[in-house]
Amino acid sequence: MTSNRFLIEPLDRKKHNRAAFSCEHEALVSYLKQRAAQDIQKRVAAVFVLTRDGTTIAGYYTLSQYAIALGSVPDEIVKRFNLPHYRDLPATLVGRLARDSTFKGRGVSELLLMSELSNSLAASRQIASMAVVVDAKDENAKIFYRRYGFIEFPDYANRLFLPMETIERMFVQT
Repeated sequence: MTSNRFLIEPLDRKKHNRAAFSCEHEALVSYLKQRAAQDIQKRVAAVFVLTRDGTTIAGYYTLSQYAIALGSVPDEIVKRFNLPHYRDLPATLVGRLARDSTFKGRGVSELLLMSELSNSLAASRQIASMAVVVDAKDENAKIFYRRYGFIEFPDYANRLFLPMETIERMFVQT
């Protein structure tokens, strides 16, 4: 996916400069620098980076398969989307989403979010997923996700989700 000067592509540890990445959350920095390549190799996360020159990482996100316990989905959502009453529902987890501090205020987080939603929607056509799930790092992240329609899980303070049906409507309208 490209946008103006940016390109989103899978992380390549030989090509992308992970050492220069810095953001407000040290856990997100250390993940990219120390664990992301291992997670890719072990197939526990797909890591995508946003770059403008093919080397500098302006931001990144991770995607993994996930399962939502039906009991954790609010009843009104189950009814509204006519979800089956299976014990677990398939979903896509955005394990991490971070942008480099250098790019703060330049729309990078939005580009990353739209890319991960688009990738999740496309993947859901091959491997079922009824929603995208995120764990917000802090209140600012929660506000960011809510702005795009994410819904909080009642029993998990920082966990939110966006039904795939909603995501599909977002991309059909744009």
